[in-house]
Amino acid sequence: MIRVAIAGGAGYTAGELIRILINHPSAELKYIQSSSHAGEPIHSVHSDLLYSDLCFSDIDFTDIDVLFICMGHGNSAKFLEENPVPANVKIIDLSNDFRLKADAGEFVYGAPELNREKIRAARCVANPGCFATSINLALLPLAAAGILPEDVTVTGITGSTGAGQKPTNDTHFSNRSANLSNYKVFTHQHLGEIGETVVAAGGAPTTDIAFVPVRGCHTRGIMSDVVVRLDEDLEKITEIFKTYYASHPFVCVSDKPVYMKQVVNTNYCFLSLQKSDRKLLITAVIDNLTKGASGQAVQNMNLMFGLDEMEGLRLKANYF
Repeated sequence: MIRVAIAGGAGYTAGELIRILINHPSAELKYIQSSSHAGEPIHSVHSDLLYSDLCFSDIDFTDIDVLFICMGHGNSAKFLEENPVPANVKIIDLSNDFRLKADAGEFVYGAPELNREKIRAARCVANPGCFATSINLALLPLAAAGILPEDVTVTGITGSTGAGQKPTNDTHFSNRSANLSNYKVFTHQHLGEIGETVVAAGGAPTTDIAFVPVRGCHTRGIMSDVVVRLDEDLEKITEIFKTYYASHPFVCVSDKPVYMKQVVNTNYCFLSLQKSDRKLLITAVIDNLTKGASGQAVQNMNLMFGLDEMEGLRLKANYF
């Protein structure tokens, strides 16, 4: 059994991680740390886990095999500075602290559909961001085929859980319910990692991604609509996508339009392709808490420990 600890156990991503790991056949969840809830049962925060007798506690780093860090951006690096982790313990960070090459150090960018073999050999993995995951998966096949144009337009809509547990004026239910609004237009923090991923896959460093993120009035799920202009016909582009993802079990290329309810509560990304003249629409749908965060983190853990990539992640969508 893989002995697991979670640092920063009170947030949405940690809650999702706990739900996956307590049912993972090869994992033993030993420690869940929270500085604000020390000693409390985890169901005092994650009330849907009322059946669990796990409690928040300090971490004994000599008694674990892998550490997941689910802290806010900027706090993971500080936590590791203050808590030296033994060299034999693997680390999977879910924040933005180590995703960019300039900050990565020994961290490998944890996109299995790009870096599967590097992840298998890694000690430390930086889990991708949620919007970055959906947009990366829409662009990777084109970049790898050398046909990704420099101008890319993206509109992405995300659920409220992507903003974290603490409500703000923009994320509070009374504002978000029955409402849509955009934010961080052209400046979203995931653009840096998307740009580096495109280059790593074979795209040009000059690729210009015009990204408009939208706050949805739903709780979980992302739909990213990516528009590029290409001369290749739809049949050839579809073949490129299906060939690229043939060996990646969590990405499905659909012959019909896709929508969020197909993937909510799963670790899947569904993609669809539509073309009119030179305009190609790539739609990517994921669950921001699973494939966009905790599910992908467990997928990376599976790879790092030589397990079946899908172990513990064969989840069905909450379709109805």
